[in-house]
Amino acid sequence: MSSANQDATRDQIEAELDDPLRALGLDIEAVEITPAGKRRILRVAVDKDGGVTLDEVAEATREVNRVLDGSEVMGEQPYTLEVTSRGVDRPLTLPRHWRRNAARLVKVALADGRTVTGRVLESDEERATLDVGGARQQIAYTEVRKALVQVEFNRPKDAADDRGDDEAGEA
Repeated sequence: MSSANQDATRDQIEAELDDPLRALGLDIEAVEITPAGKRRILRVAVDKDGGVTLDEVAEATREVNRVLDGSEVMGEQPYTLEVTSRGVDRPLTLPRHWRRNAARLVKVALADGRTVTGRVLESDEERATLDVGGARQQIAYTEVRKALVQVEFNRPKDAADDRGDDEAGEA
């Protein structure tokens, strides 16, 4: 399958799955088709505000299977379907990605060659505001070349997350 055909197939799959997955409250984050011997692997990444649960991934898998079984988009060649959550290794490319990663640490490569690492304080449809070393810095999405969430093993507790020992022990 040529690259242009694969792109067209991917776009068609995404178009067919968009409404059924949106009805489940999910956004399609990525559709990838990878050759694997005589088969292909179709990966569909989904997400929503607050993240997706395993049950929601299972429900999305059933829905994707239902839609594709009634469609000719995958053709005759066999494939393996994988439905996954977005994952932290995917770049932040849309405003909703920034919104869904509020309070997370991100590393941003800017169009001017600079790199900024900060915590997402807030975001809207045009820009995000980061806490960079205690200072607020606004970054327009048009200035972003690449932005990735940074994995934190010892993430500092936010005041909103810290209920304190007194409340935790009360019944």
